[in-house]
Amino acid sequence: MTSIEELESRVDRLESRASIRELVTNYAVACDEHDIPKLQNLFTLDAVFKSPSSFMQSAGREAIAAMFIEVLKTRGPGYHWTHDLIVNFGDDENSASGIVYSHAETTPNGVVSIAAMKYKDKYRRESGVWYFSEREIHFFYYVPMTEYIETLNRQERLYVGRDKRAADFPESSQGWKDFENNYK
Repeated sequence: MTSIEELESRVDRLESRASIRELVTNYAVACDEHDIPKLQNLFTLDAVFKSPSSFMQSAGREAIAAMFIEVLKTRGPGYHWTHDLIVNFGDDENSASGIVYSHAETTPNGVVSIAAMKYKDKYRRESGVWYFSEREIHFFYYVPMTEYIETLNRQERLYVGRDKRAADFPESSQGWKDFENNYK
């Protein structure tokens, strides 16, 4: 038979998954609404936001807010969708990690653009509330809509202003490299 402690732990995990899902959704809403206070309060004080492409890098809640202010100055209207969310709990009941797949339609500098992202997250519960302690954004692509079709088969699928950069995944992932080495 399952003990009361085991049941309480299972219920806590279910409630935590729901809270983390809301955290992820609130991030998308805050980005779309350009709501810096809401966005800022989704992160721990010592949180880190980063990307392999160095497109977005900040450490600390205040610096993350400042980074998003600069990003949102040029973004214009946007819409983010979060899709799949995988949450993994370790031994510590107040920390978890996760992967989130998402898409966005944005208008940086008036250019209608589309993006596909994968976030690698770390979450921390403080005073009963779940926050991002680390958020790492990996871009599959971020391109103007007019260049979407011809861009997807190239590595340079990340447009930052006029600068074209290699996408963050899947080519850079170990799984992709292992697949190419083993099956080509």
